[in-house]
Amino acid sequence: MQVQDRFLKYIAVHTTSDPDGKGSPSAVREWDLARLLESELKALGLVDVRLSDTGYVYAKIPATPGLADRPALGLIAHMDTAPDFCGEHVQPQIHASYDGGSINLGHGLTLSPDQFPHLKQLKGQTLITTDGSTLLGADDKAGIAEIVTACERILRENRPHGPLCIAFTPDEEIGQGPAHFDIPGFGAQFAYTVDGGDPAVLSFENFNACSAELTIHGRNIHPGSAKNKMHNAARIAMEADAMLPAGEVPEHTEGREGFFHLTDMQGNVEQAQLHYIIRDHDAAHFAIRKEMLRHIADLLNEKYGAGTAALVIQDGYRNMAEFVQPHPAIIEYAKKAIAATGLTPREEPIRGGTDGAVLSERGLPCPNLGTGGYACHGPFEHITVEAMEQCVQILLELVRACAEGPSTQS
Repeated sequence: MQVQDRFLKYIAVHTTSDPDGKGSPSAVREWDLARLLESELKALGLVDVRLSDTGYVYAKIPATPGLADRPALGLIAHMDTAPDFCGEHVQPQIHASYDGGSINLGHGLTLSPDQFPHLKQLKGQTLITTDGSTLLGADDKAGIAEIVTACERILRENRPHGPLCIAFTPDEEIGQGPAHFDIPGFGAQFAYTVDGGDPAVLSFENFNACSAELTIHGRNIHPGSAKNKMHNAARIAMEADAMLPAGEVPEHTEGREGFFHLTDMQGNVEQAQLHYIIRDHDAAHFAIRKEMLRHIADLLNEKYGAGTAALVIQDGYRNMAEFVQPHPAIIEYAKKAIAATGLTPREEPIRGGTDGAVLSERGLPCPNLGTGGYACHGPFEHITVEAMEQCVQILLELVRACAEGPSTQS
């Protein structure tokens, strides 16, 4: 089966994860794609195929005779789509020989090179878009389609390879992808998440991440007699946010620049809450950001009285660079594979996180490779067939590079 056909089959399955879900997977619908993949991998001839009771699909391809001592390579992608936008009833639009211009998606939306300049570079390719009413699901069903297609070709064409380990995870989009990941059972010595954008990009740096909840407790007095008595929690919350650097927010940062992101707020005179996510590539700067929030809470308690401000910080994931860089061969394998397809490899930090960040911290070094998809999590999401095919070829070259690499017993 061609990668395009697999991709279209997978995006037809509704797998949006649920941030309020209590189980694993967080949404019952995620089982549908998990079971489909379990059956497909078995039919292709992979071994040790299993679907865990928490919704993870695992499989293996034993090494070619004589290559069993090569490093065990893992490939990982996630099955869920983001709850940021509708992921049900996806109706992909296929634009053969795309002309590089604007596309009327429908529902009043236009996919334009003015907003997405890279579209001009996709001219002449077969572009797949949404119909404007849903996301597409290339994040990360393109990654799944590329991995499965590469596995099929390895087996069908008897390509030499070392031990290969495959995993598809639920709930990555809500930060729970690694929660029940069975690293020992997976069996890989290192792995790659196939969950990025541009096929030429290799990422082994990501944000350090945490969330913060600042709760303000006010003093509600009748406004007619409130002078010097009322503490308006909503206004104090606004005061707290104003203490943060105005330019260090997502809309004014890029590259390795960190930020404070106010994701939502609610409140009244009696009580208010501010919810933030905090991100920074640099561990020292990340620690300073958390300390700034603690300092703000202390200042408010000094100004308005003890107990006015209560801060809870929840750490998320760490920058994978500190866990991947001690293993330079993993980076070189990927760069060699990308270059073998005619692309110039680029190392770019992720302004976010992947399953690989947590897995790397837990002992499975796990950089990230591209899928060819762009503008994920919304109606402007798009991908080309040619980019997916190129990503399949990168995976095949990666398998070759690992097979030709040093023995794990040398």
